[in-house]
This record gives sequence, C-alpha cells and structure tokens, in this order.
Amino acid sequence: MTQTKLPGVVLVNPPRFGDNRGFFSETWNRKKLADQGIDLDFVQDNHSVSAAVNTVRGLHFQSPPHAQGKLVRCGRGALFDVAVDIRKGSPTYGEWVGYELTAENGLQLLIPAGFLHGFATRAPDTEIIYKCSDYYAPECDGAVRFNDPDIGIDWGLTGEAVLSEKDGKAPLLADFDSPFTYEGTA
Repeated sequence: MTQTKLPGVVLVNPPRFGDNRGFFSETWNRKKLADQGIDLDFVQDNHSVSAAVNTVRGLHFQSPPHAQGKLVRCGRGALFDVAVDIRKGSPTYGEWVGYELTAENGLQLLIPAGFLHGFATRAPDTEIIYKCSDYYAPECDGAVRFNDPDIGIDWGLTGEAVLSEKDGKAPLLADFDSPFTYEGTA
C-alpha cells in the first residue's frame, strides 16, 4: 500500500500469483487492510462498463448520512482514476491525485468519504469494479464539474469527453458547499 499526497487516499497493489493459466489475486481482505489501519465495512459492490475511450464519469460524491468510501479497480481495459479532497478546512482541499488502473497492473485506489471520485477511460469497453462503504442513496448523490479549472485535473483525454447530462451540468467547486469537514491533522 502507498499513501498518496492526500491523507486517507491509498494506492493498493494486491499481490498476484500467476502461471500459464493466468493469475489469482485477493482483491479485498478486511483483516490485512485493518492491520494497516484501514477499517471500512463495505456493503455494496458496483460494476460499470464504459464503451468509448474518453468516457468521463465524475466527479461524484455521496453526502452524509450516506457518505461512501470506495475501493476502485479495473476489471478490463484501462482508466485514469481520480480523487479530489472536498473536506472543508483540509490543508489539501481542492487538491487531486490520479492513477492509471488497468486490468494488467491490478492497482486499486482507496478513496474515503469526503473526496470526489471520477475516472476517464483509456480503452474501449473498460470495466470499473468498486466496493462502497454505504448503500447508494439518490437523495445524497452529488457532483462537481470534471473540468473545473480551479481543480485543474489533467485527464489526459485524446478527444472530447463523453459525459452524462448530469456530469456536464455539475457545478464548479467555487459554487459548491461541501457537506464534509476535515477532522484530522496533516
């Protein structure tokens, strides 16, 4: 596991054991992560496929009382996965990290509640698989614009972003009142 520049956002690299048949990887082990200080109770698994390269989903969050932490991985294809700190009072508020997650590299990104999440696809028919620490609650669903210049994410797109109508109309960070508050020390 590698702590990113955003405290709480962790890059996870589960070991793979392979032979001529393929590989085996334990993608989630509660005890092993708890031994490293990560104690999340995942209650829902999500799986989506994005057909086109340059599909951007995000930047999404789910507000309290149903805020979600996520453990994200790529099942097929390749994606650029992003987390943005939106905890009021955080020394890293508005900052982002992004990592290439591919079916081949097996990397996962752990994104706690209090962060926006989004991704851009790098290959056709990319699958994203992720665990959530709370159930989906439509009344708590929210988003911030993926191309907000104040955040400045370099998505590495090779063409126009393929967006949902909701994501295309999401507010800018400056027009957003975050429901999350920073409660730690840097």
